[in-house]
Amino acid sequence: MMYPYITLADETEIVHSHLIEKNGMKTVEVYFERPSETKFFESARCSLPSYEWIMRDGFTDDEIKGFEDFAARHAHNFFYYAEIGGIPFAEAI
Repeated sequence: MMYPYITLADETEIVHSHLIEKNGMKTVEVYFERPSETKFFESARCSLPSYEWIMRDGFTDDEIKGFEDFAARHAHNFFYYAEIGGIPFAEAI
């Protein structure tokens, strides 16, 4: 299950997964997607709490660094909302 989090001014949508347990560790995957003129979407996916980039396609290194900073500042929210099933007033995707 994926839950909406925020849409940025440049149309980048940020969504996150439900709470995932891997090897006894709780993780959340955060997705960043933006429409692209050269392909369907630019996409990146980060796993928290390791901040490992599982996938990145179309975003610059500077953009990825900005997303990493964003994820760090919002990590507590991603884990909280992942555990309760998303932001209560947002629709799940």
